[in-house]
Amino acid sequence: MVSLIYSLRHHTDEVSCCAFSPSLLATGSIDKTLRVYNTADFSELPFSPLLGHGYGVHSCCFSSCGSYLLSCSTDGSTIVWSSETGEKSAVLQHPGRSPLRVCALSPDSSLLLAGACDGTVALWDLPSKTIRRCSAVSEASIVACCFSPCGQMFVTGCTYGDLKLWDADISLLHAEKDAHDLGVTCCKFAPQFKVDGCCVEIRLASCGQDSQLKIWIVSQREGAACVVKLLHALTSQSAPVLSCAFSFDGELVVSGSVDKSVAVYDASRGTLLHTLTQHDRYVTAVALSPTMPWIATGSMDRTVNVWRIGDGDIGAAAESRQAVCQGRKLPGHSRLLLADWSEEDVQTWLCEEGLEELISVFKVNNMDGPELSQLDKETSAELGIDSVGLRGRLLRKIEALKAEESGSETPDEFLCPITRELMKEPVIAADGYSYERESIESWIRGKTKTSPMTNLPLQTTLLTPNRSLKMAIARWKSSSSF
Repeated sequence: MVSLIYSLRHHTDEVSCCAFSPSLLATGSIDKTLRVYNTADFSELPFSPLLGHGYGVHSCCFSSCGSYLLSCSTDGSTIVWSSETGEKSAVLQHPGRSPLRVCALSPDSSLLLAGACDGTVALWDLPSKTIRRCSAVSEASIVACCFSPCGQMFVTGCTYGDLKLWDADISLLHAEKDAHDLGVTCCKFAPQFKVDGCCVEIRLASCGQDSQLKIWIVSQREGAACVVKLLHALTSQSAPVLSCAFSFDGELVVSGSVDKSVAVYDASRGTLLHTLTQHDRYVTAVALSPTMPWIATGSMDRTVNVWRIGDGDIGAAAESRQAVCQGRKLPGHSRLLLADWSEEDVQTWLCEEGLEELISVFKVNNMDGPELSQLDKETSAELGIDSVGLRGRLLRKIEALKAEESGSETPDEFLCPITRELMKEPVIAADGYSYERESIESWIRGKTKTSPMTNLPLQTTLLTPNRSLKMAIARWKSSSSF
């Protein structure tokens, strides 16, 4: 069952894109604005709407940790926004000033890709905000792009209907000519990949003007060329399909169409599970939450609908957890130093950061701001926080607080999620996150085979070197006083 839980009607023109972080929903529109909502109650944040683009916003996405929101526009720029303050962190202009139709981030947020109307893609190193390359990849407009979950390749789709697979240096790996008759409109990789012997398989969804949603299997054996095979061609929608997205576990794929409907499919079987028909005009955008059973759909009717998947039990539990986090608002970091926080401030902060399960532990130990600032791996373990992943998330949040006070600019993406130390040999695990090799190998050797970041089972223990991230760290170290 899928039920409508919210309708957001704040945009003054058609909605063009939407994206979830673990705690926020962002929506973009042809009215030149982005709007940002708290997923606790889908209230609009005080700094919303975000104003900065000179023309309509076409695409938006969050960084992997949710700290940054990115958007691109007909004005040829990609803007990097702070998700906490709404302030501009950077404005990245396409070298040819060509209108941008789509943007995407690599899973570790080290690379930013933007597709342009002149058939080029611009690839930026996001931490340093420097462009690595701008290359012509098609004779037609690039309207779709996405990174693979391992971050080592990406796909582009154009208005001529071709899908092309590229490596991180923008070298062509595979071309699927006429993947969609009359043009591609969107493409998205599933969040996970599967390893069968020495072969890696990833699922890719694409949709187009041919009124079809297609699911492909992208596979590659070590030392061999990439192979792209069609798994399903889904035709339940009667008009061009404009948008698609996978659920966080890869089990569902959702699409929005010119026929005003939203289709929800079983991604493995290719069977239609639900058809949603609440929009009055074309459905231009779909997104699924990485943490909750929610779908967001945007339309030319200027509305963003939020849907709950399932019978409501999960949603009710979430609402119960969110209710705990209402009440006294966390003092702004700019107004109170961490050393001045009371026990109540610390507990409110835990709620704000999605760590409400630690409240009882902190209450029993009378943890206030000064004690919070002194927590490390050993002391957090002594508190009885058994989950290494949970301890890692807590320490990451504490380091972010300290960085705000000290003015540290060390990119969070450069720190291993397990040890919170600068990575020397970063590798990508099956959950799509990057870790220090020694730390994740030690984690995998333990009793649990779950992701330190998501707590979901790791489908494989294969680790892929993240050369792009390693190079980015080296560049940062050489350009700083590290």
